[in-house]
Amino acid sequence: MTTLALSWFDRKIMLPGRLPLFVFLCSFIFAFAVIRFSVRMIRAQVRWWPGNVKPGGLHIHHMVFGMVFMLVSGVWLIAVREPSVEAEATLAGIFGVGAALVLDEFALILHLRDVYWEEAGRTSVDAVFVAVALVGLLLLGFRPIGVIDWSDYSRDPTVGNALLLVAYAVVELGLALVTLLKGKVWTGLVGLFVLPLLLVGAIRLSRPNAPWARWRYGNRPKRLARATRREEKWRTPVITAKIRVQEFLSGRHDLPDRRGR
Repeated sequence: MTTLALSWFDRKIMLPGRLPLFVFLCSFIFAFAVIRFSVRMIRAQVRWWPGNVKPGGLHIHHMVFGMVFMLVSGVWLIAVREPSVEAEATLAGIFGVGAALVLDEFALILHLRDVYWEEAGRTSVDAVFVAVALVGLLLLGFRPIGVIDWSDYSRDPTVGNALLLVAYAVVELGLALVTLLKGKVWTGLVGLFVLPLLLVGAIRLSRPNAPWARWRYGNRPKRLARATRREEKWRTPVITAKIRVQEFLSGRHDLPDRRGR
């Protein structure tokens, strides 16, 4: 088993030059796990656990440290000419830690207020899950806008070939846009790597509260009713299961919305 694992690692990670991406993903997941453990300990008011960073009474959110890590590692990587694989992997690891700290407070950035333990705070966990999934696909060798092999153009740099590749990209991005407008975020993002998902997402009914439904189903009550029934039958149980997984990993987002106070 160990030999097989090493063989897989060499073939899929080392030989294609994906070690920095692998280190990024590992450090991202590790940093997210650590920071979520930390904030849960703080919320539980565990006496021996260090609390929030509050110099002079100012609460410094951990996304600030994340941005510093991302800036330092990013600028360092840009400034160093032809860095070694080891240097790239190290900087990718630092960047992964920073990215995890920032995305863990993505909801705060989105709403411009502290919604960490409110219902809206689930957006941060969703963002982290999406990031892990997309980076994982890249690590496995999937390519965004996967139907296109851009190396074809380098082998045949003609205007016709360029137009064909651009047409493929426009079609795939158009399908992704329709899918996202229908409220199918996961299908739209992962579909950029797996084209059949985009075809299914673009053809099937929109979610009832999505922009597409508001624009297209306003005068089509039967279609809106079908979308609502499908949401209740299939989507709601999936969302419930996802929330349970989120709460197990990241804690309960159960504080009331402070805007309603």
